[in-house]
Amino acid sequence: MQWYEDDGLWSGFADFMFGQRRAGEAEEYVTGSPLLDFPPDARVLDLCCGPALYVVPLARRGHRVTGVDLSPAMLHRGEAACAAAGVSAELVQGDMATFVRPGGFDVVLNMYTSFGYFAEPERNRQVLRNAFASLAPGGQLIVDVFGKEVLARRVGRPQVVELPDATVFLRDTILDDWTRLRTEWTMIRGGQARTASLTSFIYSAAELRTMFEDVGFVDVEAFGGFDARPYDPRATRLVVRGRRR
Repeated sequence: MQWYEDDGLWSGFADFMFGQRRAGEAEEYVTGSPLLDFPPDARVLDLCCGPALYVVPLARRGHRVTGVDLSPAMLHRGEAACAAAGVSAELVQGDMATFVRPGGFDVVLNMYTSFGYFAEPERNRQVLRNAFASLAPGGQLIVDVFGKEVLARRVGRPQVVELPDATVFLRDTILDDWTRLRTEWTMIRGGQARTASLTSFIYSAAELRTMFEDVGFVDVEAFGGFDARPYDPRATRLVVRGRRR
């Protein structure tokens, strides 16, 4: 079993990965980011939607939203979040390496560094091909990751995240000549420790832009955050957007 197939990882670390701060951040981005300002009634696919942090505010703005995730636990949380918010969305259990709905969406989103999970580079490229096929002409793909340039400023420094009832220790290790990243998490809660190890490919802006273009996307742009700032030394994220002609 690959690390991303472990439902216990997602449910066990959900409060760390998808806490209130991130829910508020998603709401803020959907309502204020120029990169997430879509035409009314847009058909939006949130690929690797997790517990619907983006699905809910997107649906609240009137978009027709589909969320796809491999984790039943995350989808269950997403269903509860949609019900609590009084919004309607389609939530589908599926693998981003195989999910395709030809021409079915105006926008495909892939948030929170959910790209690059697969050990085989070709499977990661297939995710982009699937997104391209799932877009209507003129549609756009937006991928949000930690770019290599951003990681270079923080990698190697252990981090500590305090939660209301737990403490999480994080350690990043660069692998294979800056092509992959291993992240190790240790959560201390109630005197007990829980650990997880995640390994994924990492990309520079130039590398991810080339991958987009190789698939067929045009007008490919890289941004340093959801405020559409340039991807420069002050960038906090790598957000790449491309359009289907």
